[in-house]
Amino acid sequence: MIAHLDGRVCSVAPDGAVIDVGGVGLLVQCTPGTLAGLRPGERARVATSLVVREDALTLFGFAGEDERNTFELLQTASGVGPRLALAMLAVFSPDALRRAIAAEDLTALMTVPGVGRKGAQRIVLELAGRLGSPGELPSGETGGPASSRRPAPWRDQVRAGLVNLGWQARDADLAIAAVEPELLSAATGSGATGSAATGSAATGSGAVNGGTAADGGQDVDVAVALRAALRVLGRG
Repeated sequence: MIAHLDGRVCSVAPDGAVIDVGGVGLLVQCTPGTLAGLRPGERARVATSLVVREDALTLFGFAGEDERNTFELLQTASGVGPRLALAMLAVFSPDALRRAIAAEDLTALMTVPGVGRKGAQRIVLELAGRLGSPGELPSGETGGPASSRRPAPWRDQVRAGLVNLGWQARDADLAIAAVEPELLSAATGSGATGSAATGSAATGSGAVNGGTAADGGQDVDVAVALRAALRVLGRG
């Protein structure tokens, strides 16, 4: 198993990135939060999971081990394959997913494309207690790719992530403007310590992965901000 990649980011696409490791460009399919932390030409480290099928070998990349481990555990539930597991992590942080499953919040789980009521019920039934407790961070877990690059304004990172995912720049700016007050309020209320574990209380996600970027003395978790913006765009 390939546990992680550490190398230079060659390119970033809407659904993945190419990372050069020892002269070999490896394509990794990534969550939006992970993609938001990658910049072409800069060095990054991503946790990975290799999915082997008869006709393909697919490498999936994540901001940290918690996200990667959650991705693998999700696939132990009936009817959940790698693509659906990745879609769930595009909508929820690992901690938000733990909270939704612990609370048996079927409505929240059904916001994931491809998950209906029966599927949500099955996920709750089969994964309850197996993903860990909300707020739990694996031993030795660190921030994602953002920890190995220079800090940048969080708005620019989120905007770039949304554009990479195919949204128009104008729509991205409107979504960011819609979620910005709530995110900044949550960052202020949490003490703005600069730790990704602080997350964003306003989104209810408690995300522990994805980078944080200083903004006027306040830290906003880029992955949380990106998910919040995606929810706004999804409602539109």
